[in-house]
Amino acid sequence: MKKILLIFLLLSANLSSQTRVVKMSATKSTDYGVQYFLPETLLSISAEYTKAEQKSGIYSRYAERFLGLDAKSVITEDSVTFTLEKIEVTSLGVPDTKENYLIEFKSKTTSPFVYLTEDGIICTVNADFTPSVSTKKNEQKTVKASPAVEARSALTEEYFQAGSTIKMAEIAAKRIYEIRESRNDLLTGNADNAPRDGEGMKIVLDRLESQEKALTELFTGTTSVETFAAGFEINPQTEIEKKTLFRFSRYEGIVDADDLSGIPVYINVKRAEEIMQETPEDTKRKGKEQMSIVYNVPGKASVEVFAGIKTMYKNIFQIVQFGKKQILATSLFEDKKSPVKIYFYPETGAIRQIIQ
Repeated sequence: MKKILLIFLLLSANLSSQTRVVKMSATKSTDYGVQYFLPETLLSISAEYTKAEQKSGIYSRYAERFLGLDAKSVITEDSVTFTLEKIEVTSLGVPDTKENYLIEFKSKTTSPFVYLTEDGIICTVNADFTPSVSTKKNEQKTVKASPAVEARSALTEEYFQAGSTIKMAEIAAKRIYEIRESRNDLLTGNADNAPRDGEGMKIVLDRLESQEKALTELFTGTTSVETFAAGFEINPQTEIEKKTLFRFSRYEGIVDADDLSGIPVYINVKRAEEIMQETPEDTKRKGKEQMSIVYNVPGKASVEVFAGIKTMYKNIFQIVQFGKKQILATSLFEDKKSPVKIYFYPETGAIRQIIQ
């Protein structure tokens, strides 16, 4: 039967990398009852996008003259552009405060207990619950010298004493050719005082490569790319047709849904199957016939996210709001010799397994 929550004050906790649970026992002090919530489905949308920043080289006008580079390989103007890379959608189970129930056991039931999430969603009945834990690997980052530092370390005193921009560009280009020649001598065995071990050779070659790259970028320019992510949430109480999540601008990235500077990014949520709904009269009648446990039978829905006319994401999800409620009799737990264990999916409130 549906009841008002009287017994527990449960701490609010998001269902993230680890589900924290609370064991509740049905005893005489609680009138052999345990209250719980059923979840509803929340769709979490993650948008990943990149920011590419291009900067022209200080000697870009001399790239063809001193290095023989064509115009296509040289950045001549600074620019910033954003690109929407991908969309990911996940479903979360959050407590539906309208769906608050009480499991009522008979006093002769053998030590009944229930596991709930910290925010009150049912996990198991008469069975231990082990939360899933996600582990994150520690990422190691290698700190490299900046291109400006690498370029300065490769240049000679002659460069810094040059009296004009064109002369500085000429000396920088000359240094690039010298580095290439040095690397070639090392690889062909013609270099004096070359490192004798493989690791030492690798260190020297890597340093020459980074210096050449830094000097070349004085002519070609540089491109740096940063990756960003933004999150959005949708509670699909009904089907959704072309709801604008946000807009995306090539020059500003993610902007508000009403900002016409960007193209709209829409979401559709459509039923993938029809489930016959149980009437309130049926639920009321079953509740009177026997003590019961109410659980969810989720429906399926197609979720699609698209930017303009391009589909960015499409998948089928179980949506609690598109399903129905079902009932199990608590008389299942009265067998003292073989007590029944029930496992639920905390994300949907559906039954995962019944063991006797």
